[in-house]
Amino acid sequence: MLDKLAQIERRFAEIEAQVADPEVFSDQGRFAKLMRERSDLDEIVSVYRRRRQTESELEQARALREDGDPEIREMAAGEYRELEAALEALDGELRMLLVPKDPLDQRNAIFEIRAGTGGDEAALFGGDLLKMYLRYAQEHGLKTEMLSVSEGGKGGAKEAILMISGKDAYGLLKFEGGVHRVQRVPDTESQGRIHTSAVTVAVLPEAEEVDVRLEDKDVRVDVYRSSGPGGQSVNTTDSAVRVTHIPSGLVVTCQDEKSQHKNKAKALKILRSRLFDQEMAKQHAEIAADRKAMVGSGDRSERIRTYNFPQNRVTDHRINLTLYSLDAFLAGQMDDMLSALRAHFQAEALKAEAAL
Repeated sequence: MLDKLAQIERRFAEIEAQVADPEVFSDQGRFAKLMRERSDLDEIVSVYRRRRQTESELEQARALREDGDPEIREMAAGEYRELEAALEALDGELRMLLVPKDPLDQRNAIFEIRAGTGGDEAALFGGDLLKMYLRYAQEHGLKTEMLSVSEGGKGGAKEAILMISGKDAYGLLKFEGGVHRVQRVPDTESQGRIHTSAVTVAVLPEAEEVDVRLEDKDVRVDVYRSSGPGGQSVNTTDSAVRVTHIPSGLVVTCQDEKSQHKNKAKALKILRSRLFDQEMAKQHAEIAADRKAMVGSGDRSERIRTYNFPQNRVTDHRINLTLYSLDAFLAGQMDDMLSALRAHFQAEALKAEAAL
């Protein structure tokens, strides 16, 4: 590991020298590529240098443990134990940082939220999850764009498609994909009984046009009049759009915008991401959960997380972590859970890498 870290530090020094060169700066494409590489290596180099400093201090403390003064020996022994623990922690951090990064982590994330088992109550909870992700994004300076939303009979979100964009948006939120189960007493329940409902969430990396090329012959676009809430223009213009990808049979509809062109652009964005996700799933079947597997059937038993309102708790079943702060979690304060998930899956990736 230390040899690899030394190589990374040398490469970091080379990049810093290159970006300071006026000739390199004048080539904006090359400069931008170097700066991205520098950004990727910066944290590793910073932690590695702290490790070297800690190792140096540890050697000094080791020497002082042999000092002739008993007080100095005692002080050095305590400092040595602290530095030894710090060095071990830094080594653990470096092992995590050396796990190869998913190149898709920097992409924007497209969320597809759908009510599963539970009817109107599932749609209401779908609305709660949509608000949770919107609040999380706001707290972290990420941008949001509603691509499509369909309300349930009593409100909430029967189906919603949301894009969250910004630095590492997909990397931050990709582990949210799966079935989310809620246990609570619905407002419509007169006997006070707890009901269980399920909502499916799929998280897709936004596909760029270069990732998925859509041929005109493979895409059928139908336009029709919007239905449901939407203002005066609803049912007066053919602004709603249905896009069908003929080879795969995938269908995307969008009617939120008054402009047919905007609805078509949003539908194509969603279609590209679904096709890209399918292709990535084929290429990396052993590590990438494709959209169908991620969402499952929406049955109560297929769940990654449970939200229990009577006990104010949220439990992630993949890592057996329970937080007794459901109210704060639904308000977008998800960092503890998301950090634990990232650490878990990074550790799993590290084990897989070591086994190769």
